[in-house]
Amino acid sequence: MTDQIIWLNAPGDSTQFHIEQYQCEGPGDGEIRIRHEAIGTNFLDVYHRQGIYPMPSYPAVIGAEAAGIVEDVGPGVSMFERGDRVAYAGPPVGAYRSARNIAAERAIKLPDAVSARTAASSLLKGMTAYMLLKKTYNVRAGNQVLIHAAAGGLGSILVRWAKSLQATVIGTVGSSEKAALAASCGANHLIVGRGADIVAEVKRLTNGLGVDVAYDGIGGETLLKSIRSVRPFGMAVTIGQAAGAIPPVAVEELRPGKALCHPSIIAWCADVEQYREAAVAAIRAMETGIVSQIGAEYRLSEVAKAHDEMESGRAAGSVLLIP
Repeated sequence: MTDQIIWLNAPGDSTQFHIEQYQCEGPGDGEIRIRHEAIGTNFLDVYHRQGIYPMPSYPAVIGAEAAGIVEDVGPGVSMFERGDRVAYAGPPVGAYRSARNIAAERAIKLPDAVSARTAASSLLKGMTAYMLLKKTYNVRAGNQVLIHAAAGGLGSILVRWAKSLQATVIGTVGSSEKAALAASCGANHLIVGRGADIVAEVKRLTNGLGVDVAYDGIGGETLLKSIRSVRPFGMAVTIGQAAGAIPPVAVEELRPGKALCHPSIIAWCADVEQYREAAVAAIRAMETGIVSQIGAEYRLSEVAKAHDEMESGRAAGSVLLIP
C-alpha cells in the first residue's frame, strides 16, 4: 500500500510542508506498525515547524500523537496483535504520515469507549494535564487555579480535570463564544477579552489573595500577569508561548515566596515508565469525559491549513489531521 508522508523542508511558515508518497516498511524488533486513523496536532508542532524547538536535521517529519490500528507486529512483540486499537504520544516525533512503525512500549491500547479521534485529540494534552495538575503542582480540593486559553485543546482538558479535583477554576478566553465552551467544561469564573485586566480580575475573584497556581501557555507579556495573579508561596507555570517568546523575569517578581516552573511533557515522556503512567491516566480520564473538543478536522494533505487554523486562534478545541 502506498502511504502519504508530510515533510518539513526547513523551519518556517506552513508553506515549508510538502507531501510525498512512500512505502511503510515492516516493523523491526520490538516494533509495531500502526495504520493511523487520526493524527493529533498541538502547539508543539507549530514550535517544531517554526524552529523554536529545532529538529535535529531537515527535511523532518513532525507530529507528536496519533491513534489507529495495529497493522503488523515485529519480532519480540507479545503485548499486541494485528487489529488492536492503540494510540501513542510524545517522542520520537514523526506522526504526520498515514502509517508508522513505533516501539511497542510507546503504544497504549484503547478501550472501546474511546474513539481514535478522541484519543488523537486528547492523549498528549491529557498527559500534559496530568503532569501539570498532579506532578508540577498537586492540585487538591479547595485550590484556586488560573487557566489561560481555557477553551483551547489543552485548556479545556485542564478545566475539566481541575474541576474533577474539586478546584475552583478561573479561565481566560478571547471571546464570548469561547467563554461559552469554557463554561460548559466547568470553569467557575471567566475573564473574557484580550484587553481584560487579568491581575485585577483574579484579585477580585480571590478576595485579594491570588490563585494557588496559574497555568500559562500564552507567553509574551501574559507571563508577568500570571505571576502577579499568584498568591504568596503559590506557583506560576509557563507551558507555551502562543503570543510570543517568554521574556526574562526579574527575580523580584517572585516575592514573597512565589515559584516559577517551566515543565516539558516531552522531557517527561522520555522516561518510559513516566510516559506510560501519564498515558494510562489520560485514557482513564477520557473514559470519564475529560477530553478536548474537536474544533476542526483536515485531511493529512491539508496540513498547512491545519497549522494556519491553529495559529489564527479561531479554533476552539483541538485540530485533527485525518489520513
